[in-house]
Amino acid sequence: MSKHSDKPQDSAIKKFIQNIPKAELHLHIEGTLETEMSFKIARRNNIKLKEKSVEDLKSSYKFDNLQDFLDIYNVRSKVLIKKRDFYDLTMAYLRKAHQQNVLHAEMFFDPQTHVNRGIKYTTVLNGIFDAMRDAEKKWGISSKLIMCFLRDRSANSAMSILKEALKHKKIVAVGLDSAEIGYSPSKFKKVFDYAKKVDC
Repeated sequence: MSKHSDKPQDSAIKKFIQNIPKAELHLHIEGTLETEMSFKIARRNNIKLKEKSVEDLKSSYKFDNLQDFLDIYNVRSKVLIKKRDFYDLTMAYLRKAHQQNVLHAEMFFDPQTHVNRGIKYTTVLNGIFDAMRDAEKKWGISSKLIMCFLRDRSANSAMSILKEALKHKKIVAVGLDSAEIGYSPSKFKKVFDYAKKVDC
């Protein structure tokens, strides 16, 4: 079959995939931060990036393993400071999800990444949650929020952020993410045991 005869079939498959209803059940919202938005938010918050252009920033996204990616991710996340930043980040993802006919999304977020920089938990939570609410009103896309503990932080830090989250009742579950090597999930057993006993 020639390349030309492949194109209509490829187009039909893409259209089919585009149009079928979907659910996205594993999405790390901070990981959706695109380069253009990084620059926009950095300018808005008077943060100077070492890269001079979107193209430079895109070219810096080079990694061979999880830790390399996390090193880049942690630097990029520092542009997120205000409620509006988290709102814009989440709305950008939900808009794209809607365009791909995603009807429901379950999103992970990492409040410790931001709280440890002096950002209030409620700033992060309310920015994300307001976007979830507005996206449902605008496009009908439902979403849930799952809070992750950072594996390379202490169990005490995880317990602290869990207790803060429980004051607001807006998460549906908890999980683990970030660096894996040398950070066994077993150290968080007491935190997960506590989470099981309470209603998020």
